[in-house]
Amino acid sequence: MVRLRPIEARDADRLWESLQDPEGIRLTGTTAAFTREQVDEWTATVAHRPGRYDWAIAPGAVRDGQQVSDELIGEIVLNQIDEHAGSANLRLQMLPDYRGRGYGREAIIEVLRFAFDGVEGEPGPGLHRVSLDVLSINPRAQALYESLGFREEGRLRDVYRDGNAWADAVVMSILEDEYRAA
Repeated sequence: MVRLRPIEARDADRLWESLQDPEGIRLTGTTAAFTREQVDEWTATVAHRPGRYDWAIAPGAVRDGQQVSDELIGEIVLNQIDEHAGSANLRLQMLPDYRGRGYGREAIIEVLRFAFDGVEGEPGPGLHRVSLDVLSINPRAQALYESLGFREEGRLRDVYRDGNAWADAVVMSILEDEYRAA
């Protein structure tokens, strides 16, 4: 259903579009403001930054042996990699038209496979633990992560502003043996 590929300079328009999505910004707790120039620079250089893996999520549909589209429909990141501790952080954002349709689920499965086992001749980081945080105002995302084997570890209370209210960050993780059991 999806294909992951490195973020490239050509993805700047779609990533800029994602930063204009108020609901996506709200559900991910994004507070930083970015200029278009910063997005252009980021997409052109992120594939070469150490300690992280950033992928464009593209549709996996194939017609007559050819990829139907290679356009970015979301972004998934494995960052804050600590090789000594064998841990990393996972972050996912889908463009509005692609939320709730299973693309994010499949992308997470692919990234976890890479994180713990490597894929197709690429060894991967050989992690023991992958963590994330999800806002308490995003129960759909939390349910997705739980269905994939992530477990709640705790909460950072009132850590994100949601308009005039506050939201908790639910800290979740999946360990290598839990991944293998799922």
